Amino acid sequence: MEENMSAYSEQELAAAAHLGEVLKQKGWLLGTAESCTGGLLAGAITSVSGSSEWFDRGFVTYTNESKVEELDVNTAALEKFGAVSEQVAIEMAEGVLNKVLTATCAISTTGIAGPTGATEGKPVGMVCFAVAYRKLEGIVTLPFTKHFDGNRTQVRQAAVLFALEAASKILLEN
Repeated sequence: MEENMSAYSEQELAAAAHLGEVLKQKGWLLGTAESCTGGLLAGAITSVSGSSEWFDRGFVTYTNESKVEELDVNTAALEKFGAVSEQVAIEMAEGVLNKVLTATCAISTTGIAGPTGATEGKPVGMVCFAVAYRKLEGIVTLPFTKHFDGNRTQVRQAAVLFALEAASKILLEN
């Protein structure tokens, strides 16, 4: 048996593999848009052998400028709601689908991993997510906001696990 030499926990790897199975069953292709997780979500996904069958690409858009340039996030949304908001998470996920025409679904993450960056109403550990997928009538997008405890690493790891599990649940139901 191959020893887990991955930077990811068994739980994260199992969640990524489960998401892969869901996507393979549907014949769907996934893309990601990450801010606070900085590529960790795509890293967990690509740690699964065979993920190229169901994962196309990931965008790491850490700055507001990169969100606008890479994913066409509306500057008005950034100004009105801030980068850490469900509205921006929605625009990030939909931006993946608009940029990657082969992708069927997308996951986005944007949040405050800490220890700095908190503002009034947006504490360290707050992460906004969106899962978007294509339907015949257009793109359906479901946003979420979660608050995670712990240090920067723990918040980012919890966000990756939540994103994988939430996407699996949503895609199984739709």
